[in-house]
Amino acid sequence: MKLDELIYDWNLEAMPGVRPSQQIELDDETLRDGLQSPSVKAPTIDQKIELLHLMEKLGIHSADIGLPGAGPHVLEHVVLLAKEIVNNKMKIRPNCAARTLKQDITPIIEASQKAGIKIEACTFIGSSPIRQYAEGWTIDQLLKFTEEAVTFAVQNGLDVMYVTEDTTRAKPEDIRKLYQTAIRCGATRLCISDTVGHATCEGIHRIINYMKEIIFMTNLDIKIDWHGHNDRGLGVSNAICAIHAGAHRVHGTGGGIGERVGNVAMDQLMVNLKMKNWIQNDLSYLPEYCQKISSHTGVPIPINYPIFGKDAFRTATGVHAAAILKSLNLGDMELVDRVYSSVPANMFGLEQVVEIGPLSGESNVIFWLKKRKIEPRDELVKKIFQAAKQSTVILSDEQIFALCK
Repeated sequence: MKLDELIYDWNLEAMPGVRPSQQIELDDETLRDGLQSPSVKAPTIDQKIELLHLMEKLGIHSADIGLPGAGPHVLEHVVLLAKEIVNNKMKIRPNCAARTLKQDITPIIEASQKAGIKIEACTFIGSSPIRQYAEGWTIDQLLKFTEEAVTFAVQNGLDVMYVTEDTTRAKPEDIRKLYQTAIRCGATRLCISDTVGHATCEGIHRIINYMKEIIFMTNLDIKIDWHGHNDRGLGVSNAICAIHAGAHRVHGTGGGIGERVGNVAMDQLMVNLKMKNWIQNDLSYLPEYCQKISSHTGVPIPINYPIFGKDAFRTATGVHAAAILKSLNLGDMELVDRVYSSVPANMFGLEQVVEIGPLSGESNVIFWLKKRKIEPRDELVKKIFQAAKQSTVILSDEQIFALCK
């Protein structure tokens, strides 16, 4: 039987015809927002370039390559990364973060001129009452900063994405004033930032619909971005909600690295968008992307991390192994890959792994032996099975091979 006849997909039946009409764009924040995690080590410029090429291979549309206003060292890296894009004729487009201040925008202009490529300025400013109170800002001050900075950037040839920090806890009247000012001064993108991971799907639909109303009144082609964090564990699902609500571009970081509990995990987001048939990107480079980010930043991939964690496609349970073994006996590798997995491992060049341990059955042993082209003789199967039952942990390959001898 065909696989689609064996899996009834309630996800499709629940909301038919909801595929977004807008082109979905992805913005990779690994090299800027991701590096704000207090646990990361700073990648070298060569490592950043390597990650940039992996983003290109994955078909990611744009990347934040740094905040050059932070100092000469960051500016140097930004120029080198932008030149790498130019010299290799890459499709990925560079952008840079900046406070909504002229002194942060000036280095972006300099980097753009040195590299010979337009760099989008992502100017951010706090918008919520709690931020205004803590910082001692007034809405009039924020409007003044916005007008001066966005106008300066546009006059110097930069495209501007205007970012209101903590948008999801801001007053509607405040963000309306801020966004209207940014649009009037030439911003072509408006970014809703869920800075502390406060939003739920319901709130996202409300705020994006509110944004659409503001944009509609201008009669201009203004794009909406979504920048989410994962404080409530809703990062990826919220990003999907934002797309469904009408966001044109969503931001994420490899492995979800970032401040506190991190950002939207770009890899998980791409997998879910691919499985919803909302994007057609080749995801075969995702394992390398996640592994390199982990290696270059010193942030380990948790063993139970979806798709790319060590245990993602690994089982040692007897019941599960029995179903996988029966699928293998049917000679259907696609069935092997999906009978106990919602995500096909072979999409990423991976495979289902059956281990042998204290919770295993004889099916685990038979599968393990067959995968290694070893005849699963009854005597050998029982010998390995008994050894597993006497162990408190998974048997290593070395231990099992020793038993086979």
